[in-house]
Amino acid sequence: MFKNIAKSWRDKLKSGLSKTKALLLTDVKDLINFGSEINDNLWEEFTDILVASDFGVKSAQKVIGDLKQLVKENKIKEKSELLERFKSELKIILDAKDNKINLENGKLNIFLIIGINGVGKTTSIAKLAHNYLQEGKKVILACADTFRAAAGDQLDIWAKRLNIDLVKYSEGADPAAVVFDGIKAAQARSSDLLIIDTAGRLHTKVNLVEELKKINRIIDREAGGAKRETLIVLDANIGQNSFNQAKIFQEAVNVTGAVLTKLDSTAKGGIVFAIVEELGIPIKFIGVGESLDDLKEFDSNEFVEALFE
Repeated sequence: MFKNIAKSWRDKLKSGLSKTKALLLTDVKDLINFGSEINDNLWEEFTDILVASDFGVKSAQKVIGDLKQLVKENKIKEKSELLERFKSELKIILDAKDNKINLENGKLNIFLIIGINGVGKTTSIAKLAHNYLQEGKKVILACADTFRAAAGDQLDIWAKRLNIDLVKYSEGADPAAVVFDGIKAAQARSSDLLIIDTAGRLHTKVNLVEELKKINRIIDREAGGAKRETLIVLDANIGQNSFNQAKIFQEAVNVTGAVLTKLDSTAKGGIVFAIVEELGIPIKFIGVGESLDDLKEFDSNEFVEALFE
């Protein structure tokens, strides 16, 4: 049974990365097979291809710089060797940060979910809860996004569908109070995982930052021993805008990982490398579809292989 599930996910991943692959890898292969010799023109075109795939200028320059060094050190003359070297460089970037999530047994684990509205935050929370329910974990949700009545309503629908508990207050309530009660409920129920939704937009950036800091203080005080992840949900469709969002949140709080959604509907999958390389934020989960099973833990080797298959 598990083999079939794994195969299904690999197929979804390959299919989901098809647009990125068409833009990135097809152009790279064409450049290597039909382009100029290994010279400045080739490196310039190579860089342009990476930037077009939303690698980001700095990430693209690093990849090309490393490739240049490899060519020089190994005295590579054949362009055909570049593709395999390029593949290795991509893996090196993604493996530089620990992208594994291991829930600690016998204690409370907390996922603090951040990100702007409209990126698929609520749906991602439901998918995360579903994943861990499938593993036999006891999950509880807390809606600390009290600035939108719809946020609580949406989570309420998902909680009922998944048959799990949800802690929520009315619109305008103190988000930190929701987190406090969420922690107490999780502790009372001996839950394995508490997933906390947060507001994606307050009146100003300062308000947003201060609210997140207050929530973190409550977690420190009431569940200091809990294993914690602060996960930012990003929409791969918006490429560099996702990068900019992650940068703003990273400056405000300690973001431990990214949940990248909608990779199946974009050619901007190169943003994965920019987020890891330039911001130092590991990709922890990726989504390549709309069903509950279409969000999985990120596997760097699997991701790069899917791009090159």
